[in-house]
Amino acid sequence: MSDTVLVTGGCGFIGSAVVQELVAQGMRVRVLDDLSKEGATPPAGAEHRPIDLTDASATRKAFEGASRAVHLAAKIGGIGYFHKHPATILSENNKLCSSVFEAASACRFERLVYVSSSMVFESATRFPCREEDLDACPSPVTAYGLSKFIGERYCRAFAEEFGLSYAIVRPFNAYGPNEYPGEEIGESHVIPDLIKKLLEGADPLSVLGDGNQTRCFTHVRDLARGIRLALQADAARNDDFNLGTAVETPVRDLAASLWTMTGRKGVLRLKHEKPFRHDVRRRVPDVSKAKRVLGWEPKIPLDDGLREVVEWIRRSGRIASARA
Repeated sequence: MSDTVLVTGGCGFIGSAVVQELVAQGMRVRVLDDLSKEGATPPAGAEHRPIDLTDASATRKAFEGASRAVHLAAKIGGIGYFHKHPATILSENNKLCSSVFEAASACRFERLVYVSSSMVFESATRFPCREEDLDACPSPVTAYGLSKFIGERYCRAFAEEFGLSYAIVRPFNAYGPNEYPGEEIGESHVIPDLIKKLLEGADPLSVLGDGNQTRCFTHVRDLARGIRLALQADAARNDDFNLGTAVETPVRDLAASLWTMTGRKGVLRLKHEKPFRHDVRRRVPDVSKAKRVLGWEPKIPLDDGLREVVEWIRRSGRIASARA
């Protein structure tokens, strides 16, 4: 069987980092991405096929000649996007899963890595969240969280019925270069959103809620390495892994760090916008299993990663009036 690895959604934020990681390891990579995400461009060093992955026939054909896949293609955005487009998220993400899992099973793939999300734990009350806690955790209430939870069930169902070999990875709050900020609050993830507003001179700085909600921000290159290990490791077969840092950062502390990194002077003032329904107050993973089984742990300190993103967004041409 061919050693070609497919990456669905490989032109997106996390997907492009995964492709770079795989190519750097000498792997032959085929990217399946329709370039519908803003800013998506085919990554260097990989074959690119711009197909509609909800088309089962086209997907099956694109899977031929490969042996492994990383499934990242999904409708995704910030919390504002989740609340504006719940039907689209559920419908499209389920279509993507059906098409991709059927193709991987029909082509007898050696491994399908399903990139889930920390949002499957959005209703958790026990922290840090362990992989084995998910079955006892209340089901997600957002359309995106539910769609990712259903995707995990696809893994187990196709393994049980068709013998599909899978691995599930759950990134916790990915950040890094190549993720564009949105125009409206909550449209994109919090880091590019805050950086854009600060570079454009916002004062006070708008944040959703009281700013005390915590996240464990994990650099996209660290996540890409973890995804690659889940693809390669025999011990990862039919198992699931949290990928994230265990360091909790309150949003107000994130805002203070970015205020300084963007060169703002004076005292940071926050404007507390009404939070969206179902905004998660706390999100923190137990990542000991990934360390034990995959030999993975995050390496990039948050401050180093944030400085990189500030400079990337500053140079992106998306800032109305960037400060020096």
